[in-house]
Amino acid sequence: MTEISLYKPYPAAEVPAWDMETDVAIIGFGATGACAAIEAAQAGARVMLFERNSGSGGASGLSGGEIYIGGNGGTDVQRAAGFSDTTEDFAAYLKAAGGPCADDAKCDAYAIGALDHFAWLKAQGVPYKGTYLPGKIIEPTGDDTLIWSGSEAATPFRHVAKPAPRGHVIQHMGWGGGRPLVDILEKRARESGVEVVVDARALALVQDGERIVGVVMRIDNQPRFVKAAAVVLATGGFVMNEAMRRKYAPQTLRINSPIGDKDDGTGIELGISAGGDAIHMDQFFTTCPWTIPESHAHGVFVNVKGQRFINEDCYHGRVSRTMVDQPGHGVYLLLDSAHYQQAPDFARMSIAATGDDWAEVEGELGMLPGTLTPTMDFYNAHAREGRDPLFDKQPPILVPLDQGPFIALELNFETSYFSFFTLGGLKTSASAEVLSRAGTPIPGLFAAGRCTSGLPAWGHGYSSGMSLADCTFFGRAAGRNAARANS
Repeated sequence: MTEISLYKPYPAAEVPAWDMETDVAIIGFGATGACAAIEAAQAGARVMLFERNSGSGGASGLSGGEIYIGGNGGTDVQRAAGFSDTTEDFAAYLKAAGGPCADDAKCDAYAIGALDHFAWLKAQGVPYKGTYLPGKIIEPTGDDTLIWSGSEAATPFRHVAKPAPRGHVIQHMGWGGGRPLVDILEKRARESGVEVVVDARALALVQDGERIVGVVMRIDNQPRFVKAAAVVLATGGFVMNEAMRRKYAPQTLRINSPIGDKDDGTGIELGISAGGDAIHMDQFFTTCPWTIPESHAHGVFVNVKGQRFINEDCYHGRVSRTMVDQPGHGVYLLLDSAHYQQAPDFARMSIAATGDDWAEVEGELGMLPGTLTPTMDFYNAHAREGRDPLFDKQPPILVPLDQGPFIALELNFETSYFSFFTLGGLKTSASAEVLSRAGTPIPGLFAAGRCTSGLPAWGHGYSSGMSLADCTFFGRAAGRNAARANS
């Protein structure tokens, strides 16, 4: 009997007997898998949804439940708040946020289809209050809908596309809206006739010639052969797999608070085993919650050399991701008495220095004389004029920090809370087909969500809500197109 391996498809000719049979087999029961299952079932396919845990959730269930939506003039919530949002601006922002990793076809497809996708989510029962919450926040603590969730109003993005808030958050009091979002999608999937099998772990794909025709699952500690016309991978990224991180994304080893459930790269390895192409595997999202409290957004970041490195009005994830590029053990957030408030304990940001002037702070930090002080003198002189000639930070977040006493908070890469997850994964088409290194679809194999390189492809351009936008929208595409594989 051929060895069952994650790294090599099992030959269909050697399957001793099929234990189960379905039209579409979906691996992973987060938001991606749920959306794929709903669409496949509603297209008339028999669907089996396999989950290695004892219930739904995945990384989606750990999220804030925020989905990045815009274009086509704007959602009803955007328009009610006085914002218009053209499809062209939306697509341009998505491509800029994707940076050198952007997939233009996916960006265009989502920009065109996002409003219809928002209507689809509502039709599944996802509730939205419809209110707008201004300001620079990480996640609403109330049940508001619309927030600024990216770098839309910051350089360089504001020069690429007209700014508009696009983060749409499920109506839910407090943080953690991802769990009720997945619950709603799970209910809809079950109502659609999807057969859910939990405590089932994928061991290998099954291949007949060039085509994927099934999957081997471990259920009750036994390998079970599942025949399917199409397989959808919806297994998440690889943030919980240290060996893969060391191989592909070694910069993540500088920080230590991964966000994930069983995100061990299984789906990526399965896709590679069938000839799929894994791309942008070095990319990751990270953030340290320095914008809590919001007044800290007025501060200035410097590295251990006393030099600024970014415009601090950018999205907190872009700023944090750029922090990890800096030399040394961490960075410092500089604040004056007008803008300092106690940071939350979970952020693990400590007070590194205080002083009656920036020269005293410079000395307490152990920096060479004439390093930090000129940085702040230059910054304050231009901030009083409403300008930032180095990084183009914009009012009203651009303010002089000249009201002593002064403070430097340390964000230490090893000890502060830098949460992170991976962004690289399988290369897929806008139709969610897994593509080979030659760029051709692998018959019978589809994928979406964090096991792919999708809309949020570049850590320096991430915006909150992009992952759930990517996994729900392209999860739906995977389900629809997988169902057609049986026709």
